[in-house]
Amino acid sequence: MSLTTLLLQAGPPTTAWSMLAGATIPTKIVLLVLAAGSVFSWWLILSKSRQFGEVRQQGDEFLDYMERAQRLQDAYKTILSLPDSPYRRVFRQGVNFFSELQPGALREDAPPSQGLSLTQLEALRLVLEKQEAEERDELAHGLGSLAVIGSVSPLMGLMGTVIGIMNAFLRITSSGSSNIMAVAPGVAEALLTTVAGLAVAIPAVIAYNHFVGKLNLVSGELEGFSSEFIGTLAREGRVL
Repeated sequence: MSLTTLLLQAGPPTTAWSMLAGATIPTKIVLLVLAAGSVFSWWLILSKSRQFGEVRQQGDEFLDYMERAQRLQDAYKTILSLPDSPYRRVFRQGVNFFSELQPGALREDAPPSQGLSLTQLEALRLVLEKQEAEERDELAHGLGSLAVIGSVSPLMGLMGTVIGIMNAFLRITSSGSSNIMAVAPGVAEALLTTVAGLAVAIPAVIAYNHFVGKLNLVSGELEGFSSEFIGTLAREGRVL
């Protein structure tokens, strides 16, 4: 006895699992694609949560050390002992470029040197902005995929629903019966993909907006730190 015969003898499906077992091949394909999207989106959510959590902790530690430093030389020595982070990379890029413009200016026994000109200061600002953009791109990696999953999943679910309803009407036509018992199982199966699409899209959209807010916060802190770095140079007389 075939599986189809057993399902017919058991009566119409009454649960999501029974509807899934008796679903058509197009419906199962849509559900399989949505399941893959859900697994991938949750992997992204967990990995980005861990990444932003680490960046938040590194940022607090970095800013705490920066507040304790009295001079740029002290900050440079202290920051080198910290683990690698977006904040440390921006600071290191700025200090390295400044050292190229003013060789030996950060040594303890360095003699007084001429400050940076406006052209050099503008070049330093561009170097800092370039590093900020690279750090932002690195942190934003994967957010585009979350946005795609969040926007495409409902459409995939809708497509599955349309296909399921078309099949339901074709079954009604072939059976010649239009009572509710003949229509309901096909419509319920069709709506199953809509529910699955929304179940995949809602967490992805919420996570995307949450991480974009985190990204904007880190970007703002990096921009503020770059301005503070240039302000430190001016305060120490390293800018004309």
